[in-house]
Amino acid sequence: MPSPRRSVLFCLGLTLSLAVSTASAAAASLQEKVRSWRVAQESTLIDEYRAFVALPNVTIDRAGIQRNADFILAMMQRRGIDARLLTVATPNANPVVYGEVNVPGATRTLMLYAHFDGQPVNPAKWAPGWEPFNPKFATAPAEQGGKLIESWKSGDRVDPSWRLTGRGSADDKAGVMALLNAYAGLTAAGAKPSVNLKFLFDGEEEIGSPRLAELITQHRDRLRADLWVILDGPSHPSGRKTVGFGVRGDVNLHLTVFGAKRPLHSGNYGNWAPNPAWALVRLLATMKDDEGRVLIPGFYDDIAPLTPPEQRALAAIPSIEEPLRRELGLARTEKPGRTLFEGFTLPTLNINGIFSADVGPQAANIIPSIARATLDLRLVLGNDVQRQLGKVIAHIKAQGWHVLDRDPTDAERAEFPKLIRLDTKSAGNNAQRTPLEAPLPRAVAAAVQSTVDYPVVLMPTLGGTLPLIVIEQMLGTQLISVPIVNADNNQHAENENVQVQFLWDGIETYAAIMTSL
Repeated sequence: MPSPRRSVLFCLGLTLSLAVSTASAAAASLQEKVRSWRVAQESTLIDEYRAFVALPNVTIDRAGIQRNADFILAMMQRRGIDARLLTVATPNANPVVYGEVNVPGATRTLMLYAHFDGQPVNPAKWAPGWEPFNPKFATAPAEQGGKLIESWKSGDRVDPSWRLTGRGSADDKAGVMALLNAYAGLTAAGAKPSVNLKFLFDGEEEIGSPRLAELITQHRDRLRADLWVILDGPSHPSGRKTVGFGVRGDVNLHLTVFGAKRPLHSGNYGNWAPNPAWALVRLLATMKDDEGRVLIPGFYDDIAPLTPPEQRALAAIPSIEEPLRRELGLARTEKPGRTLFEGFTLPTLNINGIFSADVGPQAANIIPSIARATLDLRLVLGNDVQRQLGKVIAHIKAQGWHVLDRDPTDAERAEFPKLIRLDTKSAGNNAQRTPLEAPLPRAVAAAVQSTVDYPVVLMPTLGGTLPLIVIEQMLGTQLISVPIVNADNNQHAENENVQVQFLWDGIETYAAIMTSL
């Protein structure tokens, strides 16, 4: 006969199992209801989203950003969300769109964050027929031979494998679309969130959210929440749903090298006047070796080590290196044997672009007068923006360069043979990381897991950057990221796109998050 203690433990275990089973069944039922609503509303949702993506949203176009903010405000009001625009005292700051849903009896508040501004565009670089602000459907990415479906018209069926093209279609208007329709789907299903909801849609994320600290200072009470959930960035390249517990920091450094005061004929002045383009590429070549290791002294010194749970999570991330390498046409990768995701745990030094005179049909036989490059520094936990920049600047000085924060005077041109101007356009952001074992973030991960029958990918840190450290430090809250879009979305580049199925899945993911905490 079993002991009373064993009987109690058996009954407790059975009760817990039944509770988990019941909760899973309830989640599945709600997911089906949200999906049924979405299927019935697909035509309306697609028309609304295409109109949204068609709005130019480059961050520095303040009038365009205002039109986007007004569009989102109307989207929220149509869904019954109490919404408004938040501003700061600084002149010419882009608006932020804020909304809230108060749930009777709820004891916790969830802040849901996405951004709606986008990177600059060069339409000439987009594939024929692919236009930044004229969203169309395509059968596949342009780089994979995707064909535009020119015959499609509003009301026609949309194949979930198709791509919707356009700047912001993936990064990050998809976040706005998924969040608002997750809430709309719940309402239509007769369900209500288990927590109070707040929505924050940022109009300056692509330039580092420079006014976020001011926004928090002026609207602190509105922006308080028990947990911030961030919808930005790509899912795992396999398509598996992903939860990120941190982001890298970022800062840009702009370099300008000076030659003669005017462009010179390369025949008349070659072998005599120094070429600033040669000087710049020689300098850049001192910064990294052939395997991609940064050679700047102390560049890797400040890295905070991963905790044992983070190490286990990193090791469990599915490997995609070989198929990804073949897809991208790469014969090798930096540091052979290192996974893509191990690289997320290290700081980077990237050349965003180099410019000096013209190439191709516009090339002329000249010695250019200037050469420019922009460096992108990604930071990990332990790095500090100013300290990391200081290491790069010290390295440049050690190569014999005279560093300025402005254009040189004639006297400086005559005195210093190696002149360089260094600029940072924004203060940048440090990295942020939330412990994997934190209860509320783990509850979000469990909610995401409830929507699929495979193991969700848990990443100690995502590769990209968001101003999460500002939120963590000023509001004392925890943060977690749940990206939803396909990894091959070309964010920040030409031919940006989002696979339609990822939008539909994102709606279900966030409906589960809103009802599971």
